Amino acid sequence: MPRLRLLIGNKNYSSWSMRPWVLLKHMAVPFDELRVSFVDPNWRTRVAELSPSARVPVLWIDDDPIWESLAIAEALAELFPDAALWPTDVRARRLARAIAAEMHAGFGELRRAMPMNIAAQYPGKGHTPGALRDIDRIVALWTDARARFGGEGPFLFGPFGIADAMYAPVVTRFATYGVELPAVAAAYAEAVRACPAVRAWTEAARAEHEFVAEDEPYADSR
Repeated sequence: MPRLRLLIGNKNYSSWSMRPWVLLKHMAVPFDELRVSFVDPNWRTRVAELSPSARVPVLWIDDDPIWESLAIAEALAELFPDAALWPTDVRARRLARAIAAEMHAGFGELRRAMPMNIAAQYPGKGHTPGALRDIDRIVALWTDARARFGGEGPFLFGPFGIADAMYAPVVTRFATYGVELPAVAAAYAEAVRACPAVRAWTEAARAEHEFVAEDEPYADSR
C-alpha cells in the first residue's frame, strides 16, 4: 500500500480539511496527519512547502500530491475500490456525484454567514436570506437522496461515503448555528454526528484552543 500523508488546517475551522480526514478515518486506512495551525506565523511558508495550491488539504500518495477535497476523495475511491465510497448502483452514483460537486462548488452564502466553528454555539446567528435558501436546497438534496437510495443505512445512499463526507461540515454548521431541520434531514444529521470518524474529528476540534479572528464573525456576541 502506498504511504499516505494528509496536510490539514485547524479541525475547528477547516471544513475542507475535515472531508478527506473523515473519509480516511472511516475507511480505517493508515495515514500520517500533518497539521498546520491557521495561527502559525509561518503558515504560508509551511503550507506552500507541501501544497501545490498553497492551501489545505493535500493528500500525498507516496510522492504524488492531490489537492482539493473532492479530487482527494476521487483518488481514494480509485485507490480503495472495495471501500465503495461511491454507491454501486449507477443511478445512485450519478446523484451522489452531482450533490457532492454541488457542495464543492456552491452554497457560498451559507459558507459566508455560517463559517464552520465546531467548538462554538451561536444559535440564530447567520440566518441570512441567502443562507436560508442554501439550507432549503441542502435539505431538499438530503431528503431526495434518502428517499430514493438511503434504504440500506442511515446515510444519504445507505452506507457512509463521499457524499456524506462532503456534507459533514454542513452538519456541524447546523449544530453551531441552531438550524432547525425537518424530520428526515434531522435524522440524517444525527447519523452523521454519530459516525465514529466524524465524532473523532469534532472531539479533536473542541480540544483546540487557537482563535482565528476571520473565522469568528460572531465572537463579540458571546
